[in-house]
Amino acid sequence: MGEIDSVAASAGRAPGSPGRAPASEHPRTVHLYGERRSRDAYAIRDFLTRSVVDFTWTTLASDEQCRSILGVPLAAARLPVVDLPDGTRLSDPGLAEIATRLGWVEAPKLAEYDLSIYGAGPAGLSAAVYAASEGLRVVVVEREAVGGQAGCSSLIENYLGFPHGIAGADLAERARQQAVEFGAELLMMRAGVQGEFHDGRIHARLADGSTLVARSNICATGVEWRRLGLDREDELLGLGVYYGAGTSEAPECAGEHVFVVGGGNSAGQAVMNLAAHAARVTMLVRGADLSATLSSYLATRVTAQANVDIRLDTRITALHGDDALTGLTLENSRTGWREEVAASRVFVCIGGAPDTEWAKTTPIVRDRLGYLVTGPDLTADDLGVWPLERPPFFLETSVPGSFAAGDVRQNSVKRVASAVGEGAMAVTFAHRYLAETFG
Repeated sequence: MGEIDSVAASAGRAPGSPGRAPASEHPRTVHLYGERRSRDAYAIRDFLTRSVVDFTWTTLASDEQCRSILGVPLAAARLPVVDLPDGTRLSDPGLAEIATRLGWVEAPKLAEYDLSIYGAGPAGLSAAVYAASEGLRVVVVEREAVGGQAGCSSLIENYLGFPHGIAGADLAERARQQAVEFGAELLMMRAGVQGEFHDGRIHARLADGSTLVARSNICATGVEWRRLGLDREDELLGLGVYYGAGTSEAPECAGEHVFVVGGGNSAGQAVMNLAAHAARVTMLVRGADLSATLSSYLATRVTAQANVDIRLDTRITALHGDDALTGLTLENSRTGWREEVAASRVFVCIGGAPDTEWAKTTPIVRDRLGYLVTGPDLTADDLGVWPLERPPFFLETSVPGSFAAGDVRQNSVKRVASAVGEGAMAVTFAHRYLAETFG
């Protein structure tokens, strides 16, 4: 039998009935089988971990092992294979198929909503909780798993009310349960393709061809992990190159020397998480001073960790490997020294870029980096076609009734607490807009 390499704990979601299982119910288990170095298996592990699903992961390394578990040799197994709690076996499934079979993908229940929220990170989930608790007909549209970048964090320690910290995925799952309990509707595995604003409403066309209509909306799509911009980066994604803290991959790193790129809090948390499993962790920081970008408490822990090396003024200039990552070329920006090092895993935590491509075809104003401009940051030129006598509310975009909250907004504070606060504040402004427009 194959070795079970990792088990992701659940926060009370029964896979077949998301949002309806009581917090005390122990979830049924999903079983995942695949080869150790598999991009598709990594994507599924990452998705299940971020979705707080209880699952086992079994690596298959030989025909004999594969036959004993799946009844066929490796070449015929169509790996990865997922066994669901109801007994269904999926061969080489996509994430959307897994989510559908687990009962997470549903059609919109209403023809029109008071508020539509795009993105189920901290800002979007906070908005959903407050909007639904105040009686608004609210729908949240999420293209993948709940939590956003915060959901990828192995441990959030500076969020109010959790003195011992909480995993980002667990925090997001609690918020999801809370929003659903108040009556918010959550549409998983949905991506917005195009938004149109007319008749005082937003008409959003989703990737599955359906259209969602709402009287007001909040964009909380957050940011996407910033890439290194190196050759072969996309080819090696999931095959040694990972984005974020590597929550699902940490147990896979036992005995290895792994690398973390970045000098912020997300990188610091990734280092501490990986250091509990890997033989050695090297942190690659572009800047000359770790304390300039890392919170004091994290800097103290990282520098005191015995199996962690910190290399300042250092960046990756090349990735090496054919079928999987085998090495890196490092360059010291101060001295110009270059060297090649062996590496099987590198975790990239260098911030993100706003997810606002959808806004290109709308009247919503973005800045040069793609962030949504709101409230007092909108200039007279931005508001040349503003149709109301009042100026935009603080979190309102250049389109009346369309708001932005969290990391996607220009000049936002990139912290979970700030995103949660902005989500709640955006609902207050949405209430005012609905009252003045629809009575």
